[in-house]
Amino acid sequence: MMENKDQLNELQKTAKKLTEDIQNMPNYKNLYNEIQRLVASSAVKKEDFKKTLFEALKKDGLETHIRNTVFHWTRSQNSIETPNEYEADLSYLKKAQIQWERRIQKSLNSMCNELNVPLARIRPNADREELSEKWNELSTCDFDLTNYRPLYAPKDFLEVLFSVRDPSFKKQQNEPNWEFSHIQIKVKTLSELRGIYKELSEGVALLGVNGNIPSIGNFPNLEAERANLGEKVLKVNHAPIAQEFLKCGSPRALRGKLWSLVLDSIVRENDVEYYKELQTMVLQYDIMVDKLIIKDVQLTASNDDQYFVFEDVLYKTMLSFSRDSEVLPTVTADQSAGGQVIHAVLQGKPATLENTLVFPPSGVIPFHGFTMYATPFCYLYDDPCAMYFTFRAFYLRYWFRLHTVSSHEQGIVALCLLFERLLQCHEPQLWAHFRNLHIQPIKVVFKWLMRGFSGHLPPEQLLYLWDLILGYDSLEIISLLAVTILSFRKENLMQVNTSQLVENVLADLSSIKVMPLLQLSLLND
Repeated sequence: MMENKDQLNELQKTAKKLTEDIQNMPNYKNLYNEIQRLVASSAVKKEDFKKTLFEALKKDGLETHIRNTVFHWTRSQNSIETPNEYEADLSYLKKAQIQWERRIQKSLNSMCNELNVPLARIRPNADREELSEKWNELSTCDFDLTNYRPLYAPKDFLEVLFSVRDPSFKKQQNEPNWEFSHIQIKVKTLSELRGIYKELSEGVALLGVNGNIPSIGNFPNLEAERANLGEKVLKVNHAPIAQEFLKCGSPRALRGKLWSLVLDSIVRENDVEYYKELQTMVLQYDIMVDKLIIKDVQLTASNDDQYFVFEDVLYKTMLSFSRDSEVLPTVTADQSAGGQVIHAVLQGKPATLENTLVFPPSGVIPFHGFTMYATPFCYLYDDPCAMYFTFRAFYLRYWFRLHTVSSHEQGIVALCLLFERLLQCHEPQLWAHFRNLHIQPIKVVFKWLMRGFSGHLPPEQLLYLWDLILGYDSLEIISLLAVTILSFRKENLMQVNTSQLVENVLADLSSIKVMPLLQLSLLND
């Protein structure tokens, strides 16, 4: 009886929190107005209010809208950092992140002083007019960024992770010599991963393996069957069903809509207005980060055969993202409890509150390769606004964890540890070969992990990988794929004996097929 009472109390607490949180969601006002409209309509009868309201909600599609809202709320609760299973003191990781943020900020200020440019200023009228005129073709602007350089690259961040040490860690005799073994974050075994990625481990038919295999239904092949099923999923418009569908890979034509549904990034009227406001802020304020973003696009996507045609839309996306203050709460809450945010006073203005802005408004300072988090979305959306909001949702759900020091089980530290344990346990010969050559295995794959493989895999294969990230709501598949690729190239790796030759063996991933490789690695022995 007591147990039932406790459960009821917990249920009431959850319901109260859900109600309060939904009221603070951006789409709450629209949802509330729609329900009010329905209640006032003839479809809802006063004498049988509850029954007729439920029927009307279902008929009008609002029931699905409410269910999706609860689904997205549940996902947002799951993304919050939870206490580690070991109950170890992981505060040293937060301290490392704070120190890292300070180091980035110091480098940023040094570059400003060196180049004699301000952190932020009101954009001169002539510059503003030129940017406004060329907003849709920013690649035609003459940006002189010769003296600008990326603040840091993945290899610099890896050195920071290598320097992190658990102060209470004492290495035991015969303990495996993993670079991250002293960090007490629980990571999964291959057996546990098989239990999670069931569609892969149980040999279910997947897109990306062979779309021409016979269909079980009345369709010419699996590709046609999945396309038909995907259309039905979109018609039902229920986010959890779309998430399940992605576990077996998405047809190319439906992927954008399915991702938007799962990430709750379907563009609404107020989103269009907000996106325009971000553009206005780019035109109004000239901030140092703009140069770093433009430089990064030039160094990465513009030089990539798969993405150079999207240069203009990437400028718009990344510059708008830098001004997006709605990004700030997520990245600062998870990065460092203190929130190491820079405040910049506009050049030539008095140091008053109205002349001070958070720098950058998003709180995210780009690094070399940052643009690659956005590039694959160019293949999914023709509308820059739709692309922007899905990229932002993906970043806030997953990507910011890949360049942050944290104890989160989906964070980069945990992914490095997972990679090392899987490699040593399941490819001991390869692990020993690396150790004998004094090559740290994580150094070989870190750029893959930190970019989520963007820029390394061909776009079609990358999008299948990101289908799985969304479908299983986990980044662990990235570590598993890194191990799988090393295993796939094992014969060649065993024949080389220098870091450069190892890099050469792994430099070209254009022949990698993501789905069949992962399926092979997870199939039960």
